[in-house]
Amino acid sequence: MSDIKNLAVKKLNLLNPEFYDLVDDIVVANRKIYLTLKTNKSEIDKFTKIKLQIEKALVGIEGIDSVSVSLTAHSESKQSTSDLRDVTKGVSQVKYIISVASGKGGVGKSTTSINLAIAISQLGHKVGLLDADIYGPSIPKLIGHKQKPKVSKTGSILPIEKYGISLMSIGFLVPEDTPMIWRGPMVISAVNQMLNDVQWGELDFLIVDMPPGTGDVQLTMAQKVPISGAVIVSTPQDLALIDAKKGIEMFKKVNVPILGMIENMSLFICPHCRNESHIFGLEGAKLESKKQNVDFLGDIPLEIDLRESSDNGKPIMYSNSESSVSKKFLHIARSVVKKMDNKSKINTPNIVIN
Repeated sequence: MSDIKNLAVKKLNLLNPEFYDLVDDIVVANRKIYLTLKTNKSEIDKFTKIKLQIEKALVGIEGIDSVSVSLTAHSESKQSTSDLRDVTKGVSQVKYIISVASGKGGVGKSTTSINLAIAISQLGHKVGLLDADIYGPSIPKLIGHKQKPKVSKTGSILPIEKYGISLMSIGFLVPEDTPMIWRGPMVISAVNQMLNDVQWGELDFLIVDMPPGTGDVQLTMAQKVPISGAVIVSTPQDLALIDAKKGIEMFKKVNVPILGMIENMSLFICPHCRNESHIFGLEGAKLESKKQNVDFLGDIPLEIDLRESSDNGKPIMYSNSESSVSKKFLHIARSVVKKMDNKSKINTPNIVIN
């Protein structure tokens, strides 16, 4: 792999020595070259041409099937991994920002986020959904949309409108099989741009599908974004609950209210005999919510219809709103809306050291 990487560098220098200075990172994996270029947003057309030239030059390397070049914009001033510029402008017309988080990946957080957003919309509210998972965006697949968003005359990114809600994800901007080989500051910059440069407009709720864990994005958003409350998603399994507790503690430390926990994959319902099996344990998240002194918002079973609707890009809240699973999402949505009813404004949290 290092030989191919060195050859790629040589080809870049031969093509144009200045091109290599623009390279932020090069990764070679699975017979593919993934390259990230530092760009200037004001010269996007110029850098798009450079991108095409590089892809054409590198695709001829022996042992390489394809080349993917990603463009990343950097501001002139240096930005630390814990800094986000003021997001008041970007979400100034959003009444409530709800963070949907989990300590561990693979617990169904994104599926929960999209169906919760649609459920709140069906209750008569204007809703947006931001996919803040830069490394593993799931929303494009869940809604069956791959086209890039349009840009307004003023340069703002227009959110994708589908299933009655406004959506934005990094997955709309890059090919599905392109990994985001970005470091912390670049990831935070991307989230910042999706908050500030997207024309969200007036919204009652902005649901933020957070990445798993408690890393840079989670901590920075919790400190800098005016989050109204957090919803924690976990399976009943002890292994998932260990990380869910870390997520709860993170939000507590930055004074973000925990709206409650959702137990996903609570049980498996056989499509033939309707027999119930507690594959991941019995009521683990429900019991943990009591220990953590947070509300239990509800449970979502593991059903084939839910999986199939997600894979087909038609969330179950839209494709089968009368299903038992949809009714559970609607119940959770009512609980979240009710908790927000008494809030008249969003308060920006400050970190608390005990």
